[in-house]
Amino acid sequence: MQPNIHRGRISAEGLRFAVVVSRWNEFLTSKLLSGALDALSQHGAGEDAVSVFEVPGAFETPQTMLMAARTGRFDAVIGLGVVIRGETPHFDYVAGEAAKGIAQVGMETGIPSIFGVLTTDTLEQAINRCGGKAGNKGYEAAVAAIEVANLHKQIAELEQPAEAGKVRQHVV
Repeated sequence: MQPNIHRGRISAEGLRFAVVVSRWNEFLTSKLLSGALDALSQHGAGEDAVSVFEVPGAFETPQTMLMAARTGRFDAVIGLGVVIRGETPHFDYVAGEAAKGIAQVGMETGIPSIFGVLTTDTLEQAINRCGGKAGNKGYEAAVAAIEVANLHKQIAELEQPAEAGKVRQHVV
């Protein structure tokens, strides 16, 4: 059997994005935001195609992403934040609820909802993922948003299946 293979292209032209960024650990989240904005710009998004919404912390990110997604103005929503493990269970609650909430946004709205919240054990790990040794996870989240937004557009435009046995590969 030869399956139809679909992959979204990495072009932000014609797409609109909401980026929800936490101010908690702002010295790190500002770097994630810069990475995300660089990725969107480098892949063709105009300044008017990106809206940034600031929230106090990672816990508030999913609700704001949901509100943005429900407007119908955005092709993808991206949540950015940094949660660093401490001495109390607070980390587990915030990190877990942020992850579940961001996933729920996509499931409820059908709008690509990208998880760009770092959940690290140490400050050093977070620094390494905000433009350090491990790259910039904000940049990576934005590239994922571009790809998935294009893939969702492609799925929405699918025609009737081609002749049996014929392989089709789509890159939008």
